[in-house]
Amino acid sequence: MSTRRDFLKTAAVGTAALGSAHIYAAEPKKITWRLQTYAGAALAEHVIKPSIDAFNKAANGQMEIQLYFADQLVPTGELFRAMQRGTIDAVQSDDDSIAAPVDVSVFGGYFPFATRYSLDVPVLFEQYGLNEIWAEAYGEVKGVTWLGAGAWDPCHFATVQPVRKLDDLKGKRIFTFPTAGKFLSRFGVIPVTLPWEDVEVAMQTGELDGIAWSGITEDYTVGWANVTKYFLTNNISGAWCGSYFANSDKWAEVPEHLKTLFKLCMDSSNYYRQHWYWGGEAQLRVEGGKLELTSIPAEEWATVEAEAQKFWDEIAKTSPRCAKVVDIFKKYNALMAKAGAPYRG
Repeated sequence: MSTRRDFLKTAAVGTAALGSAHIYAAEPKKITWRLQTYAGAALAEHVIKPSIDAFNKAANGQMEIQLYFADQLVPTGELFRAMQRGTIDAVQSDDDSIAAPVDVSVFGGYFPFATRYSLDVPVLFEQYGLNEIWAEAYGEVKGVTWLGAGAWDPCHFATVQPVRKLDDLKGKRIFTFPTAGKFLSRFGVIPVTLPWEDVEVAMQTGELDGIAWSGITEDYTVGWANVTKYFLTNNISGAWCGSYFANSDKWAEVPEHLKTLFKLCMDSSNYYRQHWYWGGEAQLRVEGGKLELTSIPAEEWATVEAEAQKFWDEIAKTSPRCAKVVDIFKKYNALMAKAGAPYRG
């Protein structure tokens, strides 16, 4: 009897130990990511932080994304390589600014006159094949997984001196994106690249004459409306095209339910920006009070649009895939023109 009693006691202890081991083994290790955005702190409060806060709450302790702002860990131009190496785990930016080593990176950010409205970007990706083209391009690069694109604001000039004719742009030192800068240099603009946080000071010291990096919503949100005086209503693009990227190994380690959650939070961020920018662009033109609106006459601005078509054709010659994207842009914009108002007109 005593032997049986000792056996049962030992078995109970063993079972408890096994149970504890089982419970311990069943608890997955918390995943921690470092994600850097292209945006400075004030802008990130709108373009990404709400969605990352929501993700961290909904992940319920299984995963945490630590958000870093422009140039905080890595200079923006080095983000892609840093993500490949695993120095950081994920990025929110345009392909152009992070020097993504794919042919389609030229279409990230502001590709001149490719879009007129922010809704054009998701339509082009979801309904006109850009999702598949971007996935194919990034599939050829080791170490980084492209997760999806979304739309931001249009590209306008905010300047210290007024711009009322095309010649007024000549010699202006403008903070802008790489491809947009290449295009604008055809009209005498001198593109300048600076760390995002240095732009406001550079405007005050005279290092910059203006900005072609955003719409009016950002000009007010990040303080640029305090150091410029004029806002040009003509724009070279109706929407910035940005994406989310992740280190491929780190993305593979994320369980499917958290991958789904992250993509839903991307959608949430994309939706927030649609209404935040759309409402802000109109309201601040009318009620902003800090920037005087100027315009280049439509017939003169048409020469800029015509030059953009030549620019498209030059980019199309760089690779068959770029030619395919340019062809999609042409077909899409032709269809929108035929559809008339409110699409075009």
